[in-house]
Amino acid sequence: MDAKEIAEILTAREKTVSVAEADTAGLIGYMLGAIPGSSKYFPGGVIAYTGGLKEKVLGVPADVSPTHGTVSSEMAKGMARGARELCGTDYAVSTTGVTGPAAGRAGLPIGTFWIGLSVKNGEDTAIEIHLDGTGMPASRRSPGCVSPIRERTGS
Repeated sequence: MDAKEIAEILTAREKTVSVAEADTAGLIGYMLGAIPGSSKYFPGGVIAYTGGLKEKVLGVPADVSPTHGTVSSEMAKGMARGARELCGTDYAVSTTGVTGPAAGRAGLPIGTFWIGLSVKNGEDTAIEIHLDGTGMPASRRSPGCVSPIRERTGS
């Protein structure tokens, strides 16, 4: 599913989405915002690439990173929830992963990502994906993995 399809679904249902991105560094937000009429469904998001921004801006509990790691289900869900609450949207998607050039601190291989989804009045979820570490950098391929929005909107 591409950003245009997501935009069409959100617009038809009069729903909104925000993003919280770590290693994709704003690529998903760019893709959603580059479509004409994006202000109807996409108010914005947060790029929390390093440091304590996930905790300070998105409100991820301080114990998540040391307990579960920055690339984890708990971090992805916390980031998505924080973006949804901060932006006041119906949905929020988050990404956190290992883009390289070296493996992550916890020994996670390059191409390991967690995609989080927070739904207003719903359950926060996250899925783990693994992208091949060769070719196009993983951070540039991972934005295409926002299909959980489609699954949760019933389309």
